[in-house]
Amino acid sequence: MLWPTIPYARFESTGLALHMWCQIIGKLRLRLQPWLNHSWHATFYVNAQGLTTGLMQDAHGGLEAVFDLRGHRLVLRRSDGREEVIALSSMAVSAFHTAVMTALERLDVPRDLHHAPNEVPDPVPFRDQHDVLTYDPDAARDFWLALVAIDGVFQRFRTGFLGKATPPHFFWGSFDFALTRFSGRTAPLHPGGFPALPDTVTREAYSHEVSSAGFWPGGNGKDEAYFYAYAYPSPAGFAQAAVSPDGAFFDTSLGEFLLPYEAVRSALDPTAALLAFLQSTYDAAADGAQWDRAALECEIGWPPRVPRALT
Repeated sequence: MLWPTIPYARFESTGLALHMWCQIIGKLRLRLQPWLNHSWHATFYVNAQGLTTGLMQDAHGGLEAVFDLRGHRLVLRRSDGREEVIALSSMAVSAFHTAVMTALERLDVPRDLHHAPNEVPDPVPFRDQHDVLTYDPDAARDFWLALVAIDGVFQRFRTGFLGKATPPHFFWGSFDFALTRFSGRTAPLHPGGFPALPDTVTREAYSHEVSSAGFWPGGNGKDEAYFYAYAYPSPAGFAQAAVSPDGAFFDTSLGEFLLPYEAVRSALDPTAALLAFLQSTYDAAADGAQWDRAALECEIGWPPRVPRALT
């Protein structure tokens, strides 16, 4: 079912578990992948089962890790045919960490990883997190199905930009699904200050001007799922810009525009509602910062076609 309901009260414990589990596999991705600008090498992607690292490489060949949120298992699969499977169920983070390390040893995968979470206050090493977290398979599945729907809209929106842009990708540190456009100009030095994240990483991530949008399922004082949009640096008048659809607003504490997921899910046309949010918040960022929009933009490539601006 596209656009399922994802109430945060039902998802909270499952989300906490998935956040820590994704961080453990994310550390593996950091260990195996070469650095790519703005930490693009670290991210996961939505697929037909859940979230995947894509293909990673080590001395023994290729490796992929997939959080199968339909079958509720983590699958670690080597290009030589070897495979390890860990069931996703209610458990302590420490137990999941042990199971992953055991599986990696069997697959001859390096285990000299960073074994503590990032982007959370007062991080506790994975092996010391002994509280059992409840895993609700239905909540996990619906979270993934929401990502499937969102990914389709993000993919469509991305086609309207000729400049540098990220793919839609999932950041396991902040546990959000994001899409970012770049003006091509450098940005002021970012102040940093994110919890358990080196300022050098943050400053490299925001080395150039961006208009970014994304989705997160709740948490950090927000008890529902939201879409968000921001610009760095934030141009004058950005917070006062008129954005669409109804229900979108500027959150002064975050410095971002927000739109409740439920407002999109319950719209007559959820795709159109989300596209309106993406476009109007980008318009506010690009116009406010005087991006060279004529050079950076083209028609959205849907239905599939070569945009006229490129022929």
